[in-house]
Amino acid sequence: MVLWALACLVIAAGATLALPIAVCRVIDFGFSTHNASSINTHFLALFGIAVMVAVFSALRHYAVSWLGERMVADLRDAVYRRVVAMDPGFFEITRTGEVLSRLTTDTALIQSVVGSSISIALRSSFMLIGGLIMLTVTSPQLTALILLLIGVVVIPLLGLGRKVRVLSRSSQDRVADASAFAGESLNAVQTIQAFNLEEVFSKRFGDVVEHAFQVARRRIMARSVLTASAVIGVFGGAVFVMWVGARAVIEGRISAGELGQFAFYAALVAGTTAALSEVWGEVQRAAGATERLMELLYAQPQIKPVVVPIFIPPPVKGRVRLEKVFFHYPSRPRSWALEDYTLEASPGETVALVGPSGAGKSTVLQLLLRFYDVQRVALRSTASTWRMCKRPRFVI
Repeated sequence: MVLWALACLVIAAGATLALPIAVCRVIDFGFSTHNASSINTHFLALFGIAVMVAVFSALRHYAVSWLGERMVADLRDAVYRRVVAMDPGFFEITRTGEVLSRLTTDTALIQSVVGSSISIALRSSFMLIGGLIMLTVTSPQLTALILLLIGVVVIPLLGLGRKVRVLSRSSQDRVADASAFAGESLNAVQTIQAFNLEEVFSKRFGDVVEHAFQVARRRIMARSVLTASAVIGVFGGAVFVMWVGARAVIEGRISAGELGQFAFYAALVAGTTAALSEVWGEVQRAAGATERLMELLYAQPQIKPVVVPIFIPPPVKGRVRLEKVFFHYPSRPRSWALEDYTLEASPGETVALVGPSGAGKSTVLQLLLRFYDVQRVALRSTASTWRMCKRPRFVI
């Protein structure tokens, strides 16, 4: 599909680059009284080239859009597979709403870039290079002026593009904060209503949304400046070059058809440069979303399988022992959930865990399922302290 998209891109761009040549032929020969019979041929050739541009542009659009949808579908699947395999400690530090925001908002942004912006960027790059080559063939002197003006315009755009990328990453983070806050509060909506906290949480959510808007406003402003600078610079330069070309026609150095051909190529170069500046801002925005997705895609669970597992011959007797275990949750590193805890359950024995809320009953069960690993165990007692060891003794 990539090869098919590139082939359609090359053919469509090549046909577009042939349009100015056909226009030049129409101007120089189509309106000539000496070759009146050839006018039909020149206009038919111009129409045929236009049909080629339309057909292969449509095929290119389909192929590139298909690639964008396929890539995003694979990316979502890969990120979800990675996230669902993470240990529970990961979800204590990373909010569920944050993960959902990356799976939906960020991937949708990447889909837009891959399925649309990248296509525009490839086509514009091809047209820019081809247009510059044809400009050089038509008039090397005028082309030198255009190259000088392009350098003056592009260099400032690179700095603005980096700023757009930083602001885009910050904007996506703020949107994720809003999604995470909404998800957490709506899951506990009965508690909020029971304590009559609707207005309090609405104000908090409003503050989060307003913060996201302010960051997005700065990003939009930077991108608008980027686009305006490109358009003014490119088209201002094109007008200047056309003025120089008009003087060359008056002086008889080039024909009117050649000036028309040059004008057409100059318009193509100006339009593609402006399109590239617009795409550059979009790509920088997607780069921030991509960084956030890559953080999830390359995240590694803290709970890893044993390198050399111990084979337990059947029948499994079911004896369980926790001996002087110390454990705290990743989100509360200074507060022990279990401290010097010992538990033993013999085969066939029924053990009840009894205690107030927060005593550690659920924590014991999560350790038995190895949702978490214990951090320390106490080896032996001295006068008033326990000596700690980082290798937990946890036997099932």
